[in-house]
Amino acid sequence: MRRVSEFLELSAAGPVATLTINRPAKRNAMSYEMWSAIPGLLEQVSADENVRVLVIRGGGHFSAGADIAEFSTLRRGPEGAAHYGEAVHNGERAIARLDKPTIAAISGFCVGGGCEIALACDIRVASSDARFGITPAKLGIVYNFTSTKALVDAVGPAWAKQILFSADLIDAATALRIGLVNEVVESLDARVKELSEQIAGRAQVSVRGAKKIINSITDGGHEDDFVRALYAEAASSADYAEGVTAFLEKRPPRF
Repeated sequence: MRRVSEFLELSAAGPVATLTINRPAKRNAMSYEMWSAIPGLLEQVSADENVRVLVIRGGGHFSAGADIAEFSTLRRGPEGAAHYGEAVHNGERAIARLDKPTIAAISGFCVGGGCEIALACDIRVASSDARFGITPAKLGIVYNFTSTKALVDAVGPAWAKQILFSADLIDAATALRIGLVNEVVESLDARVKELSEQIAGRAQVSVRGAKKIINSITDGGHEDDFVRALYAEAASSADYAEGVTAFLEKRPPRF
């Protein structure tokens, strides 16, 4: 795996890859270049057969959002805004559509584009100091459809409206209560390591099948040939054979 952007670092330890947003001087604000680099980085993750889980993290802060300094240059005028918005959308969709489970490890500020990245992940684990917000109402921007849907799917329409209308920051306890995050923990690194390794150790035919079906459900899909194909694939897989054999032999499965 290689680094494609100056401020995005991709690494792997065993079956878990980590994409680190590393721009501390700007609280990990996302630039156009960084958004544009995400699809290529995620292609590497998808193509690496040794990787089973992707963790996305920051440092002291997950990400404070967009690099506002670019709004008067790259994002200037309707054409610039559309071009910039396409890069953001493509980066967010690359995360959301990755065929492997994703975990956002969130500390500090998770605002605007940072929250967009976190919502594109399958699971969000936050430290108690995390703060969340989506702030287009402070900038005269309309939040795009797919990211708005991800927010509504996570917290419901009433809280989505409050978050977007007010542009306020909410604390980790509130984020947990409304469903914006799965867990709030004191030891973020330890919990994310434990959870990512646990998922990596499960039957991947089951994990990836579940992700596809859940995504289909949230997109309004119904049981159809694609779902039945997933059932058939699982039933004839090496994972299924190992799972049944391990159960009968009363030992942990080795997937």
